Order: sequence, then structure tokens, then C-alpha cells
Amino acid sequence: FIAMVLVAAIAAGVLINTAGFLQSQAEATGQESTDLVSERIDATSTVGIVESTSNPSNLSEIRVGVAGAAGADQIDLSQTTIQAVGPNGQENLVFTDDQDAAVDSSGTDLSAVSDIPEGTYAVQNSSGAFVSAEEAVLNEDNRFTLVFNPTEEPFGDDSSTFGESDASSLDIVSPAGATTTVELRAPDLFSNQGEAVRL
Repeated sequence: FIAMVLVAAIAAGVLINTAGFLQSQAEATGQESTDLVSERIDATSTVGIVESTSNPSNLSEIRVGVAGAAGADQIDLSQTTIQAVGPNGQENLVFTDDQDAAVDSSGTDLSAVSDIPEGTYAVQNSSGAFVSAEEAVLNEDNRFTLVFNPTEEPFGDDSSTFGESDASSLDIVSPAGATTTVELRAPDLFSNQGEAVRL
């Protein structure tokens, strides 16, 4: 009888421990699933700005408007990674608010899209000003624009720039791991210098 009681007590202990472990694991999984939903980024627009040259066949800017998905919490865009595939390969792009971020730490602020170094993207606010990492936070009130330099890989390289008929895809991965895919395709022909074209 005593042996049976001991065996039953040990079995009960194992079951309680297992139940506690499974509960913790379920809570963690549930939180991860919630984060994937609540930290998803929506792309609201995709636009290219045509170069202001006498023969406009390339873009000077690639712009993707973003907002938090319905019910999203605050999303730190400076911690967001963008996996980009374009005419000149594949790159994992990270946030920059410094034109020399990929080279040194001189701290020079961005002043133009052409300053955005290879392997990075920048963020602009609704006024068109580049924002710092501290300011690049999506919430229910803020919308931003992700800005890419079409002369840098994977969009362009030393001999080419993203332009007419070119295509690219972006996987925007939030800090929680929620992924939004954006397809970019330039029109076959640009007509006006400096115009905005839908991608």
C-alpha cells in the first residue's frame, strides 16, 4: 500500500511539472503569435521619383509608405529589417539616419536620398524630413515613408540605376518577426522629369 501511494505521488508530481511546462510553453507561443499580429507593418503606397534629367529613364528615389496594421502596437522602424531582391542581387537592408553609417561614425546627417549608403534604408516623416532612430516609431498617429537609394544594390550598382521596366521585391520584417511583402515594378516608360510614378 505504501509503495502504491509513493508511486502515485511521484506520478502526480511528474504530471504537475509537465502541465506547468506545457502551460508556460503555450503562453510563450501565444505571446509570439500575438506579437506577429500586433507588430505587422502595412505598405500604404509604393512610388518612384523620376530623375530630373534631359533623358529621364531612371529613378532618383524609391518610396514605400508604411503604417501599423489595425490594432498594432508601437513598431520601431529602426529595428526593422528589409530583405530586398532587385535587378542587382539581394541585400538585407537596415535603418540609417547617417550618410556615413556604412563607412565610419562621423555622424553626418542625411540630406538627400543619394546620401543613403549601400545596405541601408532611411525613414522620412509626413513633412519629408529624415528622422532619427528615436523618432522612427510607428503608432496609431504616425505614418512614415521608407526611402531607398535606387543607385545602390540590390536596386542599382556602379553602372546602372533602378529604372524603366525594372522590378524588385521587399520583405519588411518587423522586430517581432511579422513579414510584409511588397512588389515593386517600374512602368515601361517614364514621361516627365521629376514625376512620381506608381511602382
